[in-house]
Amino acid sequence: MTTPDHSPQRIYRAGSARVLSRDGTPAEETPAAAAAAAAGSWPWRQAALLACIAAQLITIADLVGADPIPATWTALLLAAAPAPLAAAAAFLPARMARLAAPLTLVALVTGIVGEITHTGLFFLPGLATMTVAALRLWRE
Repeated sequence: MTTPDHSPQRIYRAGSARVLSRDGTPAEETPAAAAAAAAGSWPWRQAALLACIAAQLITIADLVGADPIPATWTALLLAAAPAPLAAAAAFLPARMARLAAPLTLVALVTGIVGEITHTGLFFLPGLATMTVAALRLWRE
């Protein structure tokens, strides 16, 4: 005799749990609803993160390479800030990502303007995708 013969069969039901507030009415913002709302901007936030990581690695390589670029504050900003800010915008919940996305945009625009002749142009794809991600986040 095997163990499955002694235990009852499990019944799996498809459905979602409803979160109720204290008075018994459905809650406004459930975690599933928040995740579904943030899903529209997720591919854009992920693409912005990847573009920022790639451009940041290029900037770091240019700063420490054989023919280094000048270590101005905008070059150091581009070497340190975009990837962590884009990661915060990508992985934080939508409410907090709405704050991280504009900060990422400010850091990218400031760095691109300061380093337009060196490595600033590598951040244009990250700027474009983060702009779309921020707009989609604010519309959700």
